Amino acid sequence: MVSRRLEPGKLVIASHNPGKVREIADLLKPHGMEVVSAGELGLPEPEETGTTFAENALIKARAGTKGSGLVALADDSGLCVDALEGAPGVYTADWAEARAHEGGPGRDWYMAMGKVEGKLAEQGPDTDRSAHFACTLALAWPDGHSEVFEGRVAGHLTWPPRGTLGFGYDPVFVPNGHSRTFAEIDPDKKHAISHRADAFAKLIAAVF
Repeated sequence: MVSRRLEPGKLVIASHNPGKVREIADLLKPHGMEVVSAGELGLPEPEETGTTFAENALIKARAGTKGSGLVALADDSGLCVDALEGAPGVYTADWAEARAHEGGPGRDWYMAMGKVEGKLAEQGPDTDRSAHFACTLALAWPDGHSEVFEGRVAGHLTWPPRGTLGFGYDPVFVPNGHSRTFAEIDPDKKHAISHRADAFAKLIAAVF
């Protein structure tokens, strides 16, 4: 099936995650897209009821285009750990849910990384630490058309967390062929090898 071309102009990134929005905006900058986030537009976060990355990405993209009347791009991504049968997977963000210090809901990524490490530790010192990040991108148009693109990057988990340049689980993920975590790698270099970069390469080849 031939993908629909995406014309330069305004595009909604259907996310309320500043780190993710910044990373996606950097990847789209060369293609003439004027990016605005769902958070900036005050759009509500839809309930992610899907059981796959693709289902959740489409839920977010369709909510973004419905709320804005513009083409919307959503990303659903997560960490999949081999020894945990692919967990946390689509529940990657849920593992970070916590009560923020100010008394409101928030995400505690150090807690989430600790949960993963704790479950691996339960399996003993020789457990397989292989993991991959998966990313699914969904583009949705106001007329109901949609496109989906998938990417991934393989690596292994380390402990304790290292680095301050990334977000989410980046401080414990070392991509294959590298000795530093995603949070220790310069963002431009990370963009070139990440799961999001893999998915974006497919999206860009198809729609630009």
